[in-house]
Amino acid sequence: MYTTYIIYALCIGLLLWGGKFAGFKKEQFHSDCASLEITKSLRGFAAIGVILHHISQEDAFQYANMAKGWNTPGELSFFVNYGYKFVAIFFFCSGFGLIKSLATKPDYFNGFIKKRVVKTLVIPFYVNVLLYAPFVAFTSAKMPVIQWITKFTGLTLMNEYAWYPIVLTLLYLAFYFIFKNIKNRKVCFALMFVVIFLMGVFFSISGHRAWWAGPKNWWLDQTLAANAKWWMQERVIWFFGEWWVNSCIAFLVGMIFAHNEEKIYAWFKKAYWPKLLLVFIIYFAFNILHGIVGMKFGYWTEFNGQGPGILNKFVTYCSQLPQVSMYVILLYVILMKYHAQNPVSRFFGNISLETYMMNLIAISAFRFLLYSNQGWPITKPGHWNLAVYALAVFAATLLLAFIYKLCNKLVLKLFDRPKKITEDTKVQNETV
Repeated sequence: MYTTYIIYALCIGLLLWGGKFAGFKKEQFHSDCASLEITKSLRGFAAIGVILHHISQEDAFQYANMAKGWNTPGELSFFVNYGYKFVAIFFFCSGFGLIKSLATKPDYFNGFIKKRVVKTLVIPFYVNVLLYAPFVAFTSAKMPVIQWITKFTGLTLMNEYAWYPIVLTLLYLAFYFIFKNIKNRKVCFALMFVVIFLMGVFFSISGHRAWWAGPKNWWLDQTLAANAKWWMQERVIWFFGEWWVNSCIAFLVGMIFAHNEEKIYAWFKKAYWPKLLLVFIIYFAFNILHGIVGMKFGYWTEFNGQGPGILNKFVTYCSQLPQVSMYVILLYVILMKYHAQNPVSRFFGNISLETYMMNLIAISAFRFLLYSNQGWPITKPGHWNLAVYALAVFAATLLLAFIYKLCNKLVLKLFDRPKKITEDTKVQNETV
């Protein structure tokens, strides 16, 4: 457990480093609790958390302490089921930023699709596809041509972590068309909720695989599962997984908080400590509720032999909506009194998307430290191999993130070049 204790201590140290407590008095608050700099550091902490989440999900970490008993937590067990909450921070900050920009920047929708969707999300997504293609070709079994075509076009994922920019693109497009054409903001927020909710419904129906493409419960039959077409398999098609939808509600919460920030901020300032306690209790209660619902229903109940389990998934998804909402609300209320900024949080905040998108290669490349040739987890004395793996993953993720960031800059320059040439030609013609 030394690896776990050291990493936990480092995480606590990061949260304390550069921390600022406004004070206990009723008029002592941070007025910049949701500023660009604060949310950048918040995204940095979340980016670190996502990497640790991916590391903790490796079987070698989850079963590292199995010799002490089946109920003994593995290494980094705190992070195993916390990933969607870290991603919720990204969604909250994105939604918050959109509404703030809409309120403060004139003609914000002019060029929005090009600047905020194409250049920020779509182009980096396809750059990532090209970077991952050699990795997938080297590490995966031979794939049919049509599968390669779907991966290169983005209809299926070359990088299974790349669902996030797809979902964010859909939310940005929904924001653009709804808020540009409807002036009543309450209606806009209601429609955004409908979009997010329908995404959850779509996942609930889709499940984790193409359950509808074969006999009932075909995935439970080893022969049928082994001979199923590639597109029928787990995590292949868009929204094949609850992680596509279970934190999206934070995007809407961020939008609503940005739109009503002055009122919300002023309301929490009055009787702050009792309200903070109340928010925490409500969040804790929804955590318990989701835990109970997850045990009774769950996302993966298609393995109980009762079909795809659509209702189970839907009920579990609904239980996460208030849980995730209260989580980001709790963070906002805490930031009113305490926030932390340091070089590490700002550094990761500047490359949060890049580290997220390149993390899978690092996670996969160093698995030889964790598993035998037969695929069994390896646990060295003192779990030193787990510590080396975690360090290697962080180092490689950062290196790959910088390469990815550089590639994005180069491609974006090429994307902007035709416009510059056109403008230069126009100037020359006007001069002549």
